[in-house]
Amino acid sequence: MKAITDLVGAACALIASAAMAQERLPVRDAKQLMLSALDAPDGKAHGVLVGEVADAISKRFNATTPIYIDVSTEKRYAQPGCSRLNVRFWQDGVQLPNYGAGGVQAPRRQTIDFGVNYCRDGQPPRSLS
Repeated sequence: MKAITDLVGAACALIASAAMAQERLPVRDAKQLMLSALDAPDGKAHGVLVGEVADAISKRFNATTPIYIDVSTEKRYAQPGCSRLNVRFWQDGVQLPNYGAGGVQAPRRQTIDFGVNYCRDGQPPRSLS
């Protein structure tokens, strides 16, 4: 019975993952989403990484799920078209090496966040006010 429950849970997770990927813009890098977040009334944009970089990352970490990107605005600056953005990359099923034990950790969600001061022209703002 536990095996059936586990199988149903895994199937539901895959369906949810596929549905989430369909609602997201496929992108080869985060720049397009960063620009979209600058223009969005709510300051947010969501995508899924595709292409060679996504394939290489997934292969390196033995992951089979999509790499998602979420961009959110933390602060809008006085200079038009400029904001402080948080860019988050995340992927489920990532297997990181466990260097201390010499093996591989159990698959898990891996998330990387970084902040960037960014303007529509690709440059940082002239002022942070």
